[in-house]
Amino acid sequence: MLPADHAQATLVGRVLLDAGPTPVLVRGGDVFDVSGTAATVADLLERDDLASVTGPRICGVEALGTGDGPLLLAPIDLQVIKACGVTFALSAIERVIEERARGDADRASEIRGDLEARVGSGIRSVVPGSADAASLKAALIEAGMWSQYLEVAIGPDAEVFTKAPVLAAVGWGDEIGIRSDSDWNNPEPEVVLVVDRHGNPRGATLGNDVNLRDFEGRSALLLGKAKDNNASTAIGPFIRLFDANFTMDDVRSAVVDLEITGPEGYILRGTNKMSEISRDPTDLVRQALSEHQYPDGFALFLGTLFAPVQDRDHPGRGFTHKQGDVVRIATPKLGALVNRVTTSKAAAPWAFGIRDLMRNLAARGLLA
Repeated sequence: MLPADHAQATLVGRVLLDAGPTPVLVRGGDVFDVSGTAATVADLLERDDLASVTGPRICGVEALGTGDGPLLLAPIDLQVIKACGVTFALSAIERVIEERARGDADRASEIRGDLEARVGSGIRSVVPGSADAASLKAALIEAGMWSQYLEVAIGPDAEVFTKAPVLAAVGWGDEIGIRSDSDWNNPEPEVVLVVDRHGNPRGATLGNDVNLRDFEGRSALLLGKAKDNNASTAIGPFIRLFDANFTMDDVRSAVVDLEITGPEGYILRGTNKMSEISRDPTDLVRQALSEHQYPDGFALFLGTLFAPVQDRDHPGRGFTHKQGDVVRIATPKLGALVNRVTTSKAAAPWAFGIRDLMRNLAARGLLA
């Protein structure tokens, strides 16, 4: 789960101890309880002295998620979970396909070929919000090919939505949930920025922004049902803090690899190249903050290039998940996030909310 250069990294996470959820720092392969300094990860990321923060050693990092160590939780707690959509040209085309197919996977292949032939190269080269983008929009409207998804792909305003409630994300090793009534869906491997209350990105991690293509394809107004379900947001394994060894340029150049291993032996591999994003990560942060404040900070999914079209069972239907799929999302600077697919109904219920956390921290004497 660790970055390839973890010896040079400062990693922030959360584990479940007998006392309750606990923020930790990982240094040199050891896990340290820092709850005595910061009761929550949101508090920890507001500090300017993170290099000197320490606490009691819990275990070696290799023990996490095993019988010899504590459960690894999602590495955020009080941060709002936001997400950006349609930030890559390929994902924009796939969203238009979903819309035109009305969520019917059997029609996707024919529509994809038509769209790629007519708008593929233009949308890949245009800068969102530019004069060239406005000209392309006018041409597509005249041709009867305009879409609300193209608006957020090449228009001035990015799509930014709330992905999940505070504390609802699952972490490394947890099951990730797909709605039981969805039959066309896929993972979305993404880089996730973690931003403090002042709007400063403090670090990055990995995320899986599960996508239900049938629901959102029937209507964009079903985005909430498509995106926000029990266990449908995975984040982890750790937040890597920005420092001299890891900067925003590493986010911009990250190559995120995806591997899905099915219970029947099926394997799908894909890649999300952040260099092909159409909007800079800092611009996405700016847009998330333009008319809102986040006093506990926020996590921001940056979107994905990955849109699987490889057929799994039936020609022309492309990919969809099966229960038992193992999804591995990895990049050298951030490590690997691994989750097994189940349904949102079968996943462990989300039962530990903000009031539960506050009561737990108060009982432990950690609230100042």
